[in-house]
Amino acid sequence: METNYWKLTDTSSNEEIYQAATDLLKAGECIAFPTETVYGLGADATNEAAVDKIYTAKGRPSDNPLIVHIAHLEQLESLVTDVPDKAKELIKHFWPGPLTIILPLKAGSLAKNVTAGLQSVGIRMPENEVAHDFLAYSGLPLAAPSANSSGRPSPTTAQHVQEDLTGKIAGIIDGGDTGVGLESTVIDCTVPIPAILRPGGVTQEEIEAVIGQLAYTAVTSKEAEAPKAPGMKYTHYAPQAPVYLIEGSSAYWIKQIEAAKARGEKPGLLISEKQKAVLQQDIPVYSTGNSLAEAATHLYDGLRSFDHLDVTCIFAETYPQAGIGVALMNRLEKAAGGKYLTE
Repeated sequence: METNYWKLTDTSSNEEIYQAATDLLKAGECIAFPTETVYGLGADATNEAAVDKIYTAKGRPSDNPLIVHIAHLEQLESLVTDVPDKAKELIKHFWPGPLTIILPLKAGSLAKNVTAGLQSVGIRMPENEVAHDFLAYSGLPLAAPSANSSGRPSPTTAQHVQEDLTGKIAGIIDGGDTGVGLESTVIDCTVPIPAILRPGGVTQEEIEAVIGQLAYTAVTSKEAEAPKAPGMKYTHYAPQAPVYLIEGSSAYWIKQIEAAKARGEKPGLLISEKQKAVLQQDIPVYSTGNSLAEAATHLYDGLRSFDHLDVTCIFAETYPQAGIGVALMNRLEKAAGGKYLTE
């Protein structure tokens, strides 16, 4: 399949690009586009054959539900049977933005393979200008998981999408780098006390400040037979080389690096600017910056960068599990498959 590539610019109208991409969507094809979290792979959420192409392109298990993206609140009424009061408060405070809300599905409103047979659906309204304009132009609710091969680090640039999906999808809209860098928070509002199913760009603290205490759900559910949200059941975010999370002193880091070299390994480091200055190692290093927010923004690019370097293992720094750090560590633990090296 030929994959169209459209580069958006600030100096020209994007209407021609949106029209070409919309024509392909309406013909049942998949289009990748940027959001404020990661790049999404969009297909008409009412077209079962089109949604099937998402699963095929990604190599994604079909029991993993998809998030539906909308541009306007009016679209919500046609997709769900009820919006509880707490969900309305969340919409008021966090939409548009990186928050997916699970609501009761209106029968027949979406293709059955969007929800993996569940009677609920996760919906969000992106705040990224390109995402909003494209969704509004198409007039379609778009089922849109991350635009990457299943299990790989999510894409935060159009180039990441090209690496994984060129020849597998109809088009890529390049709207520049994403901002948050981690997927949206997913909150279940079909239960009496809403529960976070996946941590993300909106923190638990921010949500509880609006609607009160949550029934916070564990960040992984490998045993779940029918996960309500993406990222709950399968391995995610893994680069080609194995990732190990290191907890310990600088001396312990150096010990692990030297031990790896002695085994014939070629380690790379995914670490903060502060840790980089302390360790001063002459091996491949990707700096995640100086803050939790920067680490979140750069995580996936960092993981992917090692695929292009001569490394056989990746040692990654851990972060405090507060605020966006909860989502950051959720993704890092999945990328590492839970492998820790602890002093």
